[in-house]
Amino acid sequence: MATTKKKSYGGFTKAEQDAMKEHAKDLKSTEDPGAAQAAKIAAMADADREIAERLNELILEAAPELSPKLWYGMPGWALNGKLICFFQDAAKFKYRYATLGFSDKARLDDGDLWPTSYALTRLTPALEKQIVALVKKAIG
Repeated sequence: MATTKKKSYGGFTKAEQDAMKEHAKDLKSTEDPGAAQAAKIAAMADADREIAERLNELILEAAPELSPKLWYGMPGWALNGKLICFFQDAAKFKYRYATLGFSDKARLDDGDLWPTSYALTRLTPALEKQIVALVKKAIG
């Protein structure tokens, strides 16, 4: 009778471990959050950087009460220190698309099921309008 070896969970991936380390660093940082966020965006691959730069403009224009923040090494925007939304570049976890995500503090509730993250491959004027509406709804 052949025995099969059980697969064991090996813990967090290297990318997940790195993100947790970045989050700890973000929490301890005394650097200006806007400058830290700009540096993180500047280091992204071209396609992701273009989306992130435009998202930053859109979000801060739509909701000037939000402030830049790094969240697990990703650009985020917070209201009174509480994360509302964030951008995850495609390269971060080797995904095929970037993501605009919303935290549980975002007021996007709609019944018993609603999206909290959106895949982004490029921004169009129509998508920009949708994003602005989502951000405004998120801060309620």
